Amino acid sequence: QVQLVESGGGLVQAGGSLRLSCAASGRTNSGYAVGWFRQAPGKEREFVAAISWSGGSTVYADSVKGRFTISRDNAKSTVYLYMISLKPEDTAVYYCAARLGIGVRTTQEPYNYWGQGTQVTVSS
Repeated sequence: QVQLVESGGGLVQAGGSLRLSCAASGRTNSGYAVGWFRQAPGKEREFVAAISWSGGSTVYADSVKGRFTISRDNAKSTVYLYMISLKPEDTAVYYCAARLGIGVRTTQEPYNYWGQGTQVTVSS
């Protein structure tokens, strides 16, 4: 079992930046990849970014490429999502998810564990 807790969300003006954190506990000595997803009001949850266990492989949604950076510190069992040049359309609840496996995945189904989410609101 892996437990995930997101933090770092908040209210920011358009053009601003935020860093989200996803702290893992439990079976963190096993290799696991992590993804970030988001869900805006009235919309389906969508993929944002993912990172492999080693951190050597990352993938991003086209909508955030060049603005968001995913990274991880396995010594701290924490994955980060650094977001710059934020837009109002980035407003959503952001979730991190983990899958016991080392490769990145961009769909929700392979992820076994989910956090409770953190709200990001970008004002225009």
